[in-house]
Amino acid sequence: MTSRPQAQRAGTENPGPPARTVAVLGTGTMGAGMARSLLRNGFAVRAWNRTPSRAQPLAADGAAVTGSPAEAVTGADVVITMVYDGEAVLQVMTEAAAACSPAAVWLQSATIGLAATAQATALAEAAALPMLDAPALGTREPAEQGKLVMLIGGPRSLQSRVQPVLDAMSTRTVWAGDLPGQGMALKLACNAWIASITAATAQSLTLASGLAVDPQLFLEAISGGPSDCAYAHHKGAQMLAGDFTPSFGLDGASKDVQLITEAAARAGADTTLLAALGELYRAASAQGYGKQDIAAVIRAFDRGLVGGPS
Repeated sequence: MTSRPQAQRAGTENPGPPARTVAVLGTGTMGAGMARSLLRNGFAVRAWNRTPSRAQPLAADGAAVTGSPAEAVTGADVVITMVYDGEAVLQVMTEAAAACSPAAVWLQSATIGLAATAQATALAEAAALPMLDAPALGTREPAEQGKLVMLIGGPRSLQSRVQPVLDAMSTRTVWAGDLPGQGMALKLACNAWIASITAATAQSLTLASGLAVDPQLFLEAISGGPSDCAYAHHKGAQMLAGDFTPSFGLDGASKDVQLITEAAARAGADTTLLAALGELYRAASAQGYGKQDIAAVIRAFDRGLVGGPS
């Protein structure tokens, strides 16, 4: 891979000015929302997506839609990757890294797991491109509203340059540690919770229905108590309505559970629950719900008992 010019290594002695131009590589459900939040906050956005039609609507919002990753990153102060998986991140940034400005910072925001994060870190080091491991916690609505939580691993010396970008996309930034990979580790822990809560909600609704109790009463029973959870109500309402309009896609959740399982095994943690979760999400995907919302995991339990026929 061709390295960029070796100007003073950004993120060390000279932190540089705050970013004003941001390249967003990957404008699917999350990336498009992040791009729009940046545009609302006055940033110039250069957008690229492997499927051009998914990036084109951003032009109406004021983004410059580009034909390649290299074109997108040209002149950008910050580069955000929000593509599907680690393989896609590495492919895109192998193409784009040499075109990045010497002062650019890479925010790697896709959920790609620990092994691919290590590969991305090595790619960034070879290209002399400062990188922050920066996964985003949230789904479509928070991305569109600028209400994500950004989980960061990497040198704090880069914070002044990227904080305005993070603030435009989020309500909070959680710095997980000084090393790339620590933000991803925290994201995997958070997504383990989300996948578990969603599947547990599906199980309780299905159990109530199967025992001839109105499943809505489960949500009413936990409301306001110590076991209450806003996410259970949000996903439970989708399940009861049979509305699986994607906010966090089921196949994406299944992919993440696999990454979490790999990380847990690496850490020596028990993977019994994760193995069961993986089976449930794969079963729902096999029924044709992979492109729909994570709430569709209920179809692995109920075969249509809740929320209408499958």
